[in-house]
Amino acid sequence: MKRTLIIAEAGVNHNGDISIAHKLIDAAVKAGADIVKFQTFKATNLASLSAPKARYQLLLTEEKETQQKMLKNLELKEESYYELIKHCEEVNIEFLTTAFDLESLSIINKFNLRRFKIPSGEITNYPYLKEIGSLGLPIILSTGMSRLDEIKDAINVLAESGHNKDELTILHCTTEYPAPIEEVNLNSMLTILNTFGTDIGYSDHTKGIEVAIAAVALGANVIEKHITLDNKMSGPDHQASLEPDLFKEMVKCIRNIEIALGDGIKKPAKSEIKNLGIVRKSLVAKKYIKKGEVFTEDNLTTKRPGTGINPMQWNKVIGTLSSNDFSPDEVIYL
Repeated sequence: MKRTLIIAEAGVNHNGDISIAHKLIDAAVKAGADIVKFQTFKATNLASLSAPKARYQLLLTEEKETQQKMLKNLELKEESYYELIKHCEEVNIEFLTTAFDLESLSIINKFNLRRFKIPSGEITNYPYLKEIGSLGLPIILSTGMSRLDEIKDAINVLAESGHNKDELTILHCTTEYPAPIEEVNLNSMLTILNTFGTDIGYSDHTKGIEVAIAAVALGANVIEKHITLDNKMSGPDHQASLEPDLFKEMVKCIRNIEIALGDGIKKPAKSEIKNLGIVRKSLVAKKYIKKGEVFTEDNLTTKRPGTGINPMQWNKVIGTLSSNDFSPDEVIYL
């Protein structure tokens, strides 16, 4: 059975408070996530003083606050991550964090991560791609706002830097918070698979859980979804995040879908074999048939149970002689 890697994206939903970050780890564990992921950045390296905020950020944060100022309030200190890593080890969940600039990438490379995650906004950041591709770890690449040619260019930079394409997972994504359901275009995930032949996944910013579940049914190897303690908290990503109980329900549904997908071999399931003789049909006498009488379309029919001659033998039986007497509705046995 294929197991989907489920990432609880804590992101910046800690609002710069380490105690909330710890609570998000516990929430991710209780929800059944495989990974809890944070974000690592230096606000002054990530955004210039003149960088505007996105529309959704304007709606959910202080209007007069610059993007750089907003990000500064969401930073965690380097030593805080070691505290979070220890917490993750204690509760048996994988710690992951996304670096948004080269200095932060250098910092997180000291954390002994099992993989790197490239956010959608860095897919055209050549120096960043070159550096992360040289670090020798599996990479998950988000592709929000991207065209196929941009994804191809990013893959080429990673490869030129020494990264093994077999250790690349590409996530389809719609970079809006929350993402409109009509703009998800989930089949793009399959286009990515058919174009690049890598593992695929989906980073979900829609409200609710149904799109993430559908992505698993389509073949996603990785699902990433934001988690928050409370959708009503202030901050840019809370409204597009799942509260813990709903995240747990999403995980449960995904695990059920994995089971339901099965091995793809079309054969009778164990539970339905017992129903074969009940639901299928057999050749049955339509009227009285005497021994030696010719079987014809006038004296034969098909009815349940399916314990007699398979109706697919119809043409072989028609025209032969009956070896017994049969009453109406009696199953024909040869």
